[in-house]
Amino acid sequence: MIEVMPESQGNTIGIKFSGKITTAEYERVIIPGIEAIIQEHGKARLMYVVEDSFQGAEAGAWWDDTKLGLKHRRDFEKLALVGGPKWMDWLTKFAASFISGETRTFPREQLQEAWDWLKA
Repeated sequence: MIEVMPESQGNTIGIKFSGKITTAEYERVIIPGIEAIIQEHGKARLMYVVEDSFQGAEAGAWWDDTKLGLKHRRDFEKLALVGGPKWMDWLTKFAASFISGETRTFPREQLQEAWDWLKA
């Protein structure tokens, strides 16, 4: 399941992942949400929060995420990953070389610190 977090406002969006993410859900929630922020504000600040119940995503959702990142690689001011397995931490650090903004990863217990960093 994908949930836009209530702390999201302006050019800052937090997205929580739990369970198994479908391609349709990614295309219905994330793509239009991020593209609307970029359209309105020019740059987006994005946080992915990965719950312990996260079971991965369909291949199409991963591909959509890759395409979105490449299409808007200059449109992200900050990108934060909170929680998730170690491989997602590595993937975020790898993706940082393709986008122009800052990236950071945080353990799940530092969610508030991640919001503070993202909004600063």
